[in-house]
Amino acid sequence: MKLWGGRFSKDPDQMVLEFDECIEIGNRMYEQDILGSIAHATMLGAQGILSEEDTNAIVNGLNGILEDARNGKVTWSVDAEDIHMNVETLLIERIGEAGKRLHTGRSRNDQVALDNHMIVMDACREILALLKDLNEALLSTAEAHLNTAMPGYTHLQHAQPITLAHHLMAYVEMFLHDMRHFEFTCEQADEMPLGSGALAGTTYSLDRERVASLLGFSRITMNSLDGVSNRDYFIDFLSAASLTMMHLSRFCEELILWCSSEFAFIEMDDAFATGSSIMPQKKNPDVAELIRGKTGRVYGALIGLLTAMKGLPLSYNKDMQEDKELFYDASDTLQHCLAVFTAMFRKITYRKERMAEAAMDGFTNATDCADYLVKKGIAFRDAHRISGELVAYCISKGKILSDLSLDEYRSFNPIFDADIYDAISLETCIGKRNIPGAPAPEAVHSSIENAKKRLSMFSF
Repeated sequence: MKLWGGRFSKDPDQMVLEFDECIEIGNRMYEQDILGSIAHATMLGAQGILSEEDTNAIVNGLNGILEDARNGKVTWSVDAEDIHMNVETLLIERIGEAGKRLHTGRSRNDQVALDNHMIVMDACREILALLKDLNEALLSTAEAHLNTAMPGYTHLQHAQPITLAHHLMAYVEMFLHDMRHFEFTCEQADEMPLGSGALAGTTYSLDRERVASLLGFSRITMNSLDGVSNRDYFIDFLSAASLTMMHLSRFCEELILWCSSEFAFIEMDDAFATGSSIMPQKKNPDVAELIRGKTGRVYGALIGLLTAMKGLPLSYNKDMQEDKELFYDASDTLQHCLAVFTAMFRKITYRKERMAEAAMDGFTNATDCADYLVKKGIAFRDAHRISGELVAYCISKGKILSDLSLDEYRSFNPIFDADIYDAISLETCIGKRNIPGAPAPEAVHSSIENAKKRLSMFSF
């Protein structure tokens, strides 16, 4: 008979047991569940709700189960339904009657809510550490490539020359955004729901603040209905995870392009690529492609939980059991992707000469030609037209702007002088863009120092 079976005349049908069980997922949070129970029992003893003898027996019994579980000596039973019932059943087996008093003043509804808050906070801290590691790798590479020129793109067409450092710093900013999102999610989850009961609290004189303090929470939940039915922090987590996967996917898409023969900007390390079973020349960027593909998996978890929650009346409903499977799958996917991406990124070889050559292709200095004319007193719209006409002329002649003679320039406007060649040089195009956030080496160096400072402010 189930621990809750007093009301029932028979056990659940075997199909119901198999359909309802969640131990395969729930056993992953055994540590949070046991630590929560230890804090609950400690508080019950301090409040005089449990005797000192029973409190000591329960706490010692739970610590023993925790140690055995950590050492792989505990087998969780499907028959016990979930991790909460597993722990309580095992405790009763080990310490007897006192174990039956652990659940005093508590429901599985607020118990699982407590575990949920704890697993989300733990996952946020783990992901923040991985994101910090990735950002440190990006910053280190950016510092080494302050002067590595490459084309910047809009519409995947050559636009203006930038540096590899400037390009990488765009991703540093994205991943710093992601760190703030996970920091926010951790703060949202940092409230202790135990004491909410099934939905309406309890008549026992619980010290909820004491439990929160024992478990490291900064505050308690302020409404018992919300305490057991809130899953916003899971959705916050999945939303943050989806954004991070989107950023990883964008980065992977670029790396996939860059290692193609058409771009040839980078060489993937052999340890992070695979070959073809039929084409011996192939070197495929499978790791980047898998990360790009797994992004949809994390998006699916977010949509899945939003959909599960959208029509639920207050307070607890069994639909919410879907939360943990979606959460764990997304968390595992993101953590694995971050770890393997960072390892892959650290081993990339950059073909600087090819990148610099590409930076001059596609008339990326045409804007600088127009700016040159503006500084000579030509209205921007006229300067834009003249520069466009020069590009069209170059295309018809198979030339680039730096190939044109001064006479050719002056045939479009007599204001051109010999200083046009310096104005449209790669060094000038990049180096003169020296305002905060721009690609000049000095500006990027300042951005790197600023990002390092912001990165150091995260604590987890």
